[in-house]
Amino acid sequence: MRRTRFDDAPCPIARVTDLFGDWWTPLVLRDAMFGVTRFDDFQRELGMSRAVLSQRLNRLVDEGLMEKVPYQHHPVRHDYVLTEWGRASWSVLVAMWRYGADHLWPDGDGPPLELTFRDDGAPIEPMVIDGRTGRRLELDDITVQRR
Repeated sequence: MRRTRFDDAPCPIARVTDLFGDWWTPLVLRDAMFGVTRFDDFQRELGMSRAVLSQRLNRLVDEGLMEKVPYQHHPVRHDYVLTEWGRASWSVLVAMWRYGADHLWPDGDGPPLELTFRDDGAPIEPMVIDGRTGRRLELDDITVQRR
């Protein structure tokens, strides 16, 4: 089945959906952000078929979010390492984390995992702010307009 492409849409959300739109891609990126680099480790952690993982990793490499770095030459084997652009996708994933933690556990218990600062272990509560002003972005304060 052929999927609809949004990679040339005028809306940034549509373009990100084109890139992150299948359910495996954000999970591959999540694992990469927390240190997974080897094909077999991604496959074991995610429990996905080798063929699907190969497709997702190749797409992430083709799109510039990851790069293949050889770690063995006979036979050739690669680490899959986040590029600067791949690391920038963290803001998308952390927004997904916050939404999931706030809304997808019954009775407000929250998930069994939490994000914490590496240096002191303090819990993190991600939020979206405007990088220019530092103001928290709330839906009622925002509109979309053409340039």
